[in-house]
Amino acid sequence: MSYGKAESYRPVPRDFNGLIQTCSSNIQKITQNTAQIKSLVNQLGTSQDTSQLQDRLYIQHYTNQLAKETNKHLKELGSTPLPTSPSEQRQQKIQRERLMNDFSAALNNFQVVQRRAAEKEKESVARARAGSRLSEDWGQMTTQAEEGAITEEDLELIKERETNIRQLESDILDVNQIFKDLAVMIHDQGEMIDSIEANVENAEVHVERGTEQLQRAAYYQQKSRKKMCVLAMVCSIVLVILGIIIWQASSSK
Repeated sequence: MSYGKAESYRPVPRDFNGLIQTCSSNIQKITQNTAQIKSLVNQLGTSQDTSQLQDRLYIQHYTNQLAKETNKHLKELGSTPLPTSPSEQRQQKIQRERLMNDFSAALNNFQVVQRRAAEKEKESVARARAGSRLSEDWGQMTTQAEEGAITEEDLELIKERETNIRQLESDILDVNQIFKDLAVMIHDQGEMIDSIEANVENAEVHVERGTEQLQRAAYYQQKSRKKMCVLAMVCSIVLVILGIIIWQASSSK
């Protein structure tokens, strides 16, 4: 069976938290599948290398599709509406950055196993072809009955292995493209974080300026009150003096 068998995917919510949860789940599945694929690949080229083993290796292509889906969702995370709060914006960017780092590590391990599987499949095909040539040569040297040592089943097996190799090589190219996309997203992520930090700094500057203006207003208000008190005292003194003058003038009469 070819590695091309894959499972269908469920619709995924497009909100930020839903995408975060889906990506986290996918990354965990990729990590688990990679460990399983590694165990299966170690059996290639041994006595355990049967058609049943080849059937089980369909998980490689399924995991590759899972990686492509996760890459798509990470891109969607970058286009979700940002919250108004700078602190919440920063928190979302930290979550997205952590996911990209985890995805990159899982993807790297997966690609190592992919390449190892392709190498071992090529070795199996090379051995099968070499064996068929030896059998044919031996048949020419012996009797006509011994000539056709390679069977139709052997040819089908070689064709199946070659199909698997082509699928593996195609999937490896897909992962290479995902790595390129990740590099772009990580670069954009850095610029977005810088922009958020700048917005936070600007907000802090505005708060400081607002506080400074309030302090100045309070100072001027306090100063104005002092002036009013002084004026009231001066007016009171003037009124007292005028009262004394008027009283003395009326007494002298």
